[in-house]
Amino acid sequence: MTGLRWGILATGGIATAFTSDLRTAGLDVRAVGSRSQQAADAFAATFDIPHAHASYEALVADPEVDIVYVSTPHPMHHANARLALENGKHVLVEKAFTVNRAEAEDLQALAAEKGLLVMEAMWTRYLPHMVRIREILAAGTLGEIRAVMADHTQSLPTDPAHRINAIELGGGALLDLGIYPISFIWDVLGAPTGIQASGRLLETGADAEVATVMTHAGGAISTSLSSSRAAGPNTAAIVGTDARIDIDRVFYSATSFRVTAPDGTVLEEYRTEIDGRGMQFEALAAERLVAEGNIAGDILPIAETVEIMGALDEIRRQIGVRYPGEEPADG
Repeated sequence: MTGLRWGILATGGIATAFTSDLRTAGLDVRAVGSRSQQAADAFAATFDIPHAHASYEALVADPEVDIVYVSTPHPMHHANARLALENGKHVLVEKAFTVNRAEAEDLQALAAEKGLLVMEAMWTRYLPHMVRIREILAAGTLGEIRAVMADHTQSLPTDPAHRINAIELGGGALLDLGIYPISFIWDVLGAPTGIQASGRLLETGADAEVATVMTHAGGAISTSLSSSRAAGPNTAAIVGTDARIDIDRVFYSATSFRVTAPDGTVLEEYRTEIDGRGMQFEALAAERLVAEGNIAGDILPIAETVEIMGALDEIRRQIGVRYPGEEPADG
């Protein structure tokens, strides 16, 4: 298949990591757009990108771009992705996909109307160790899944103006860090049938720590913890009646895991060896979906992204976090 021509919207740290992995995989990065020509030129020079644009509008209008990677902070995702879709581009949007379900539903509807792919860049889903884990689950090796546990905890800057703490920038541990364990749990157990959440808020109104206990079909239970104030193990486990999977630190990146029977016998040990960070796998998946004409998605369908955003809305409602322009949270 002929690969897509990528445009990179914004030039921050995550855009640098993603573009580096695109280059590692030999994908076609055709253009970059920034809010300044200087930043666009510097990014283009780093990655040998032919076209550097001084605005996002110019990037999405570039006729040599087929798909746009949106890497701005969460509150800008909706507007930036909408801009790209309105200009006929497929879109891969950094996680969290948007700040709430309503924005996600709007992008889903617009993409469907235009026959374009819009996809959340939850790169963990596409990593080799997660592909293997889904195979093990499908084979029934673990028996009946009874519990899933995962955390994403980091010690991040405490400056109130930093994006992790600033409510106007979509700050908070949940959308930035908690999205990883929540999406992982969803991948294993599907949508929750019940959600209970507790959290601690900063003076800015953003969440510093969030813990969830969710129930799922068949009575399985999941727990997650996210924190921007303290670094924990960042591991995950899937516990079944016949075996368990322990995913090593850092569970959401390219890593290793073990499958262990109840008597302690190690049934499988898996180690990931890849080039780069591993963000190229989500890009390759996006290219495959476009080639297949499957704009609904498969490993992480857009409908599932919308449902996950709804769950994050409910978690935020329970802990009392709301972003500018949203209705006050109840309870």
